[in-house]
Amino acid sequence: MPTVGDHWKSADASALLVHAYRCVTGPHGGKSIMRTLIIATTVAAGLFSSPAFTQQPSQGKASIPDFSGIWAHPYLPGFEPPASGPGPILNRSRLRDGVANFNQLVGDYTNPILQPWAAEVVKKHGEISLAGIGYPTPSSQCWPGGVPYIFWDYLLQIFQLSDRITMIYRHNNEVRHVRMNDAHPTHLAPSWYGDAVGHYEGDTLVIDTVGIRVGPFAMADMYGTPHSPALHVVERYRLIDYNDAKDAFERNEKENSRGPYSDFDHNYRGKVLQLHFTVEDKGVFTMPWTATITCRPAVGEWTDLICTENTQWYSGKNADVPTANKPDF
Repeated sequence: MPTVGDHWKSADASALLVHAYRCVTGPHGGKSIMRTLIIATTVAAGLFSSPAFTQQPSQGKASIPDFSGIWAHPYLPGFEPPASGPGPILNRSRLRDGVANFNQLVGDYTNPILQPWAAEVVKKHGEISLAGIGYPTPSSQCWPGGVPYIFWDYLLQIFQLSDRITMIYRHNNEVRHVRMNDAHPTHLAPSWYGDAVGHYEGDTLVIDTVGIRVGPFAMADMYGTPHSPALHVVERYRLIDYNDAKDAFERNEKENSRGPYSDFDHNYRGKVLQLHFTVEDKGVFTMPWTATITCRPAVGEWTDLICTENTQWYSGKNADVPTANKPDF
């Protein structure tokens, strides 16, 4: 199948719309009306007005890797700890095979990356989970997750142009926009996904995000780890050989539970997409920490998970769905 870039080079808007529709409907896309509208809105409102739609990128085309497509990482809670050095909060509750017990999210509050007050927050969330009650998260309450929280999502679709990149995550069809070769504004208004700017370093896509809004359910991960307005996340995406990713796959299998979906071909041995991210927040963490997410090409249909279509997140409790004081239109 041709890439989005193949269509925008010809400046043929109808061809790009057809391509966007095919990405949704087949051979591996679901026929979700909601997702179709999101993609159509992204294309119509952002891409057609972009200079990238009418001119080729200034960088040499061969030097820019193609990250476009649907990528799968169906594991929970999701973050792959690094081989060494400071890493993310892990689960103290384990299943018989040793992997994290997703039904009990008991974050390791003794991780030295946490400031004492943040460790207490993580500990209290764990106590709630051990009591069998569960605690609200952005995912369960239908709120935007922000980064790095959203990295847990099973499926990620990337639309790649020279001056911007759009990322769609399956859960609640959450959308991120990344401006390429730009700078953060001097006066930045916080937003749910922050201000994301990207550039290429050889074969690596680097995204720098600041200005992430602190909301009522703000978390850096599923263990309730808090974040402050100082949160700063740097993502580095690379396409690497399967054999070079074996170490990450092994660390992932030891830490994370396999989700209920079969979103990739277990016999696949081609290129994989690896996200290596660094998190720093002087208001919460004592030091920067890193983790990875290693994805394989997705197979099967895109299965939407729309939180607001099923608002009962816990027995007898409805999600605190965000509402606006006035309609958008």
